Amino acid sequence: MPKKRTSRGRTKGGKGSSGTVHCSQCGAMVPRDKAKKITGRITLVEPTLAKELRAQGAYISPATDVKFYCVSCAVHRGIVKVRSEVERRVNTRLR
Repeated sequence: MPKKRTSRGRTKGGKGSSGTVHCSQCGAMVPRDKAKKITGRITLVEPTLAKELRAQGAYISPATDVKFYCVSCAVHRGIVKVRSEVERRVNTRLR
């Protein structure tokens, strides 16, 4: 039977079993190496106050927000695209 992807949809390699994480959208349990990890920066200070603080020389570090998505939710949100058979063979960065 032909294999659709050489990695079988995971980044595990030969590491054995990996841990699981919850999908941030639907709550499904997904293997950590299969889930799509999205990191974003969120500011904890409102923009007008941040502007004043920066003018006075203060440094405001943004908090890092990490979210994991299952493949179906990542496709639904547009994080990853459905690729054709030929494009699946190309090893390029998806985002």
